Amino acid sequence: MTRALRTARTGAVLTFVLAGLMCGSMTVRIPALSDKLGLSEASVGVTLLVWGLGALVTMQSMRRVMTRFGSRSVLRIGAPLCAATLALLAFAPTYPLLLVTAGLFGMAFGSVDVAMNAQGSAVERAYGRPLMNGMHAGWCVGAISAGLLGTAAIAAGLSSTAHLALIALVSLPLLVAISRTYLPDPVTAEDGQAGTRHRMPPVVYLLGAIAFCAFMVEGTVADWNGLYLRDVVGAPEALAALGYPVLEAGMLLGRLGGDRVRVRFGARGMIMASGLVTAAMFAVVLTASTAVVAIATMFLVGIGVATISPVALSLAGGAVANPGPAIAQTGAMGYAGLLLGPVVIGFISDVATLRTALGIAVVLGLLIAVAARFLPRAGTRVPAAPAETPDRELSMAA
Repeated sequence: MTRALRTARTGAVLTFVLAGLMCGSMTVRIPALSDKLGLSEASVGVTLLVWGLGALVTMQSMRRVMTRFGSRSVLRIGAPLCAATLALLAFAPTYPLLLVTAGLFGMAFGSVDVAMNAQGSAVERAYGRPLMNGMHAGWCVGAISAGLLGTAAIAAGLSSTAHLALIALVSLPLLVAISRTYLPDPVTAEDGQAGTRHRMPPVVYLLGAIAFCAFMVEGTVADWNGLYLRDVVGAPEALAALGYPVLEAGMLLGRLGGDRVRVRFGARGMIMASGLVTAAMFAVVLTASTAVVAIATMFLVGIGVATISPVALSLAGGAVANPGPAIAQTGAMGYAGLLLGPVVIGFISDVATLRTALGIAVVLGLLIAVAARFLPRAGTRVPAAPAETPDRELSMAA
């Protein structure tokens, strides 16, 4: 591989790291932002909803943008904007301005999320082998780093304003520097015309459904596992708080080895197995009699769910010659699951129990395994070179 190609891969991974750092830093300092502005729990929920809707709206509009401009151009503008809007959020002096800046940050993040996955797909194609799980491992590193740095900032008495502004100040020049490493998207005249049509190949929507289920599991576990461990299993609050970082650690491990597993067993078989493991392990979490068993099993849930969404996005990028629009479609469907999951769990837990509501994660894991059976066997490879061997096999319905 050439030095330029290795540099492009490093740049893509670092983009994922910094995106995870910025997003995670905001999440970590939500309690401090709440105290700063005197917000109720409902107001905090609305803030997070506005952020998520901003990201989702941008993702839904990215198909045409990615077709016209490509991931490199979008990242060169969107990534610095993501850092800048995080700084604006940090300095928001009132709740209405917090909502505005949260929406702007969400919109900037939505463009970056789609574009960095498309850039990862472009790097995959240039290498001719799976790399997307490694890219998403970078996100886990950024999110974990955000938690550690947030803990250090809180211990040092650093305000949320200073902390988030510092993260933005460090991220902005790094993202500008990294932008020089991005590869151009593999655009063809044929795909440029196809990308503007109303519908993508059917398999893109199937992959979007798989991503929807995977993201819904991730959102459900991230938002509700601490409450479940504390209120249902009876774990002390400090112990219950370990559920999410243990899940993230499992996801990091799964993604670090995911590309090698995909090469060995294929994407179709990998998604099927991951769905079954996710369902089985979360069933153990829901039936565990002690918090220690539940938290330890959460690590295995993380390993199971870790590779599903990266592989789905990678396959969507291989469905057409220009990966951007297909990844935008799949990513938007997936992110809808991330937003919808916690809401559905809250509704079901109100009419039943939290344990019953969380059983939806088991059902989603099984649905992922079933949906993967409809993926075409021959179309789950990364093309060796986009200009010479465009991956069209995925565009055929199974």
